[in-house]
Amino acid sequence: MSLTPYFSSSSKVWESRDWIFGIEEVGYAGWEIVADGRYRLDNPESYREITENLASTGLSATVHAPYSDLNLASLNYPIWRESVRQICTCIEYAANLTDRVTIHPGFVSPVGRLVPEKVWEMQKSALVEIGRVAADCGVLGCLENMIDIKDFLCRYPEEIFGMTENLEGIGITLDVGHANTNGKVAEFLVQIGRVDHLHIHDNHGRQDEHLALGDGIIDWEVVGRAVAAAYSGPVVVEGRSLEEARRSLIAFRKWFL
Repeated sequence: MSLTPYFSSSSKVWESRDWIFGIEEVGYAGWEIVADGRYRLDNPESYREITENLASTGLSATVHAPYSDLNLASLNYPIWRESVRQICTCIEYAANLTDRVTIHPGFVSPVGRLVPEKVWEMQKSALVEIGRVAADCGVLGCLENMIDIKDFLCRYPEEIFGMTENLEGIGITLDVGHANTNGKVAEFLVQIGRVDHLHIHDNHGRQDEHLALGDGIIDWEVVGRAVAAAYSGPVVVEGRSLEEARRSLIAFRKWFL
């Protein structure tokens, strides 16, 4: 199977884009654009600068849709409507750059805890609408598994696979670091063949630390073997600095290739 390393850093969304040239220098083939802060694709100036940055490098791109202050499972209809709109708009712009856009699921609000079936219904309805837009744009909207916070949806394999099953234009992003905070890495790896996009970073199993590969407790030899056997495509290393990117790439080449 063919695995291609990309790098992404959500901690840099308010910084200038000078750092992305270092991604290619370190040895990555692609950049996952976190479309938030100063990197929003629906901002004409940001979009122009991002496309110029990519054109001046040899980097390919994937996109992570905005998630700050959005909730695809909200029972507050104007909030839900705006959340869906922003994801769909991001996908429309991203279609000129990539065929994969990662999407965060929603979360359960205090009011939502009283009617969990309605929360599920709103999340599912959001994905149906987003999936139609994605399919029209030739993009796969990939729902991402979440960290171990009680009110987040899609922390477990059965939940995210059930949520996305048979939805047009919708796939799955497996985040191995997120899975580790829930103690579910092995359960996700068993179904790696159903995954459409991949995020990797390390932690100690309690918090979403976004450490360089090898700095936490994840068994990357096991993960790398499973991924290499059944997955093909971009593997996005999520980190905080180019130094972490460099060290993670060394680890990636050791365990995944």
